[in-house]
Amino acid sequence: MPRRILITAFAPFGTWPENASELCLGKLLPLLSTDFEVTTRVYPVEFVAARPLLESDLLQNYDLAIHLGQAQNTARIRLEAVGLNVGSVPGRSESDMFGLVANGPAAYQSALPLTQWADKLRQEGIPAYVSYHAGTYLCNATLYWAHHFLELNPKLTTPVCFIHVPLDISQVVGLPGDYLTLPSQMTANAVARLIAMWDGAPGPSVL
Repeated sequence: MPRRILITAFAPFGTWPENASELCLGKLLPLLSTDFEVTTRVYPVEFVAARPLLESDLLQNYDLAIHLGQAQNTARIRLEAVGLNVGSVPGRSESDMFGLVANGPAAYQSALPLTQWADKLRQEGIPAYVSYHAGTYLCNATLYWAHHFLELNPKLTTPVCFIHVPLDISQVVGLPGDYLTLPSQMTANAVARLIAMWDGAPGPSVL
């Protein structure tokens, strides 16, 4: 029976007509082995709308869930290790921050071998590192919500990985100023390599 993998990305948001995570997803699918049964989703960049879609997908108890998000302040693949119980909307003040889950743990830490994966990616010429702060927007929320939902539903055993990918070059060609970028073909190659390295792992741990 083929192993089942969920891979998600985000729709465009703000002033960006495209999202680097969705561009990565488009390049990724042709790279994956037919040994996997892959389901893809593109979530809206909205707190209220994204959470029920994520939880509905996780109910399918995939063998692995990989969530992709855009990071415009890096030129490296970021493997996110920690999801915080904090949310905020860009442009608003710190006083507008809110908890993602009432009375939920402060944070969850991924149990996947992220350091090992990042090392192997670098050995293969792909810039990557483990990040311990996914911000406080939808990317962090997705990582936290996924771990919390699985914690509340112990019969679900899906390991969760969140990966921030840099802007693709095509997104900034016509823009003034300098931007950190990485070709979406390389980010897709990185995710494909991570899937190839994956061999299953236990669930998240509460911090």
